[in-house]
Amino acid sequence: MARDMSDNDILKMELEQLQKEVKNTREPVSKTAKEICEWVEAQAAEDPLIKGVPEDKNPFKEKGGCIIT
Repeated sequence: MARDMSDNDILKMELEQLQKEVKNTREPVSKTAKEICEWVEAQAAEDPLIKGVPEDKNPFKEKGGCIIT
């Protein structure tokens, strides 16, 4: 996409993006990191990577065993 644009068009696009970013409210990392840690810890009980998947609900469990003859 950028290959088909002139330098002036690219600069306009970058300027528009920066104008959008300036409007975003910023939060200090010290506050947001704490909130993220609390959220992750609250969701850990439902996380299948931590908790595991029950055998009867595992969609990837093999239906039958492997028989070598």
